[in-house]
Amino acid sequence: MDGSFTQFFTDYGLIIVIFVVFILLMIIPQRRRKKKMQTMMDSLQPGKMIKTIGGIYGKIIAVKEDLITIEVLPDKTRMVFAKGAIATVEDAQTEEQKIDKK
Repeated sequence: MDGSFTQFFTDYGLIIVIFVVFILLMIIPQRRRKKKMQTMMDSLQPGKMIKTIGGIYGKIIAVKEDLITIEVLPDKTRMVFAKGAIATVEDAQTEEQKIDKK
C-alpha cells in the first residue's frame, strides 16, 4: 500500500498542489474585494461624492435600503441608483466644492 500511495503522489501530487494553490490565489483576493466593497456600501451617506460604474459623478442626497439618490452636476439633476452601481466614493475635491470656495 505504501508503494501505491507514493506512485499516486508522484503521478498526481504536483497537479493537485498546483490546482489548490491556483484556487487559493483566486479565492482570497475575491474575498478581500467583496469585504472592501461591503465596507464602502455601508459607509455611503448623504453629502459624499461618488462615481457610478457608468462613470457618472454625483453627490449623494438620500440613502435607502439598497437605493441611493444622487445629484449630478452642473444641472443638479437627481438620479436614483442601486447601491451595487456605485464604483467608488470620491475623496478628491470636486468641481462643486471648488466653486463653493470661490
